[in-house]
Amino acid sequence: MYVIVGLGNPGSKYQNTRHNVGFMSIDILADKLGIKVDKIKYKSLIGEGSYNGEKIILVKPQTFMNSSGEALQQIMGFYKVEHKNLFVCYDDIDIDVGKLRIRQKGSSGTHNGMRNIIYLLGYDDFPRFRIGVSKPPKYMDLASYVLSKFTEDEMKNLVPILENTADACLYAIENGIDKSMNKYNIK
Repeated sequence: MYVIVGLGNPGSKYQNTRHNVGFMSIDILADKLGIKVDKIKYKSLIGEGSYNGEKIILVKPQTFMNSSGEALQQIMGFYKVEHKNLFVCYDDIDIDVGKLRIRQKGSSGTHNGMRNIIYLLGYDDFPRFRIGVSKPPKYMDLASYVLSKFTEDEMKNLVPILENTADACLYAIENGIDKSMNKYNIK
């Protein structure tokens, strides 16, 4: 069994913002797998299905970004999946728009949602799919930037990387996270 989580903020106000690329990647994955992510459980929107004989749980926490760990704590407590079978997809300002970085484990970096997840779960040894949203311009504070929408040019680079994120998750299920990293990490 795999739990694949996309981080974001609930509500139409936050749709298509930089902070919601995790939700966007789950939407693409749900389309590819024919899974409806519409059940409200564990402070999240959840959808269940299968891929290659593996049960797949798709998750969009509804707790707001910086409290995402509350939802994941409940989900991991219920499903009891191995840490390596928890995939988290989220925005990363330290990576350029149009780039994806997959890691097996690690710190939260500058991401408060990931910091909350690691703190409440008590471990950081789960794969993460970091989707680049670039750094804010000097005149803009970080909170305003991550809650802003992408420019048209950025969207052209973002859409393919969201597709790649979904594909990388599926490839990792089939072939392992190392092979997915080798194939999808863009230098």
